[in-house]
Amino acid sequence: MYDPTVARLTYRALLGRRRALILFSLPALLIVIAVAVRTLSGADDQVAADVLGGFALATMVPLIGVIAGTGAIGPEIDDGSVVYLLAKPIKRPTIIVTKLIVAIAVTMVFSAVPTFIAGMILNGNGQQVAIAYTIAALVGSIAYAALFLLLGTVSKHAVVFGLVYALVWESLFGSLVAGARTLSVQQWSLAVAQKVSGGDLVSSDVGLPLAVVLLVGVTVLATWYAGQKLRTLTLAGDE
Repeated sequence: MYDPTVARLTYRALLGRRRALILFSLPALLIVIAVAVRTLSGADDQVAADVLGGFALATMVPLIGVIAGTGAIGPEIDDGSVVYLLAKPIKRPTIIVTKLIVAIAVTMVFSAVPTFIAGMILNGNGQQVAIAYTIAALVGSIAYAALFLLLGTVSKHAVVFGLVYALVWESLFGSLVAGARTLSVQQWSLAVAQKVSGGDLVSSDVGLPLAVVLLVGVTVLATWYAGQKLRTLTLAGDE
């Protein structure tokens, strides 16, 4: 279920000049913010949680997920080069799973690692804040990558829809409408982080058991359906 050639091509596409610039700029901005906040306010656990929750998890992780998830397959579908990939003797589920693994890896590296570094800068992992949000970023990376990879297979406007979900649904509606938080990858990830931290600094509106079920369910269903859509593209190309 993993093809090194597909993985190499996907990494090359994701880490091209334009995408790499965005992927590096968001973590760099987080580190700059962390250094500035620590310099101005000192080590404060609540401030650390606010910065990591407000920028790292709520903004940076989903945006990187959009870039990595949609970029893993969307451009190939848009420019038609996916036909050449599908013509190879590679099983369609293998293509999807390989691209998902690459998207998850890229999202994790560019979101979880800087989140941990920023947390250590802000308060030295006081009350497990850095570790909790790092795990939330890791968990969220999996679901975001799967969700946005699916969007990349079903729509030519996957980036737009991904940004709408990440910035409008999760950030705007999630803060205004309580029911919307149940359908938020951010809240599911926070439920895991809350368990890790064991304190009051990290909280979620979704219980841990439900959060785990939803994280696993969305990842599995999105991956499965992306594979089904890829089969449809194969038939269209053959015709």
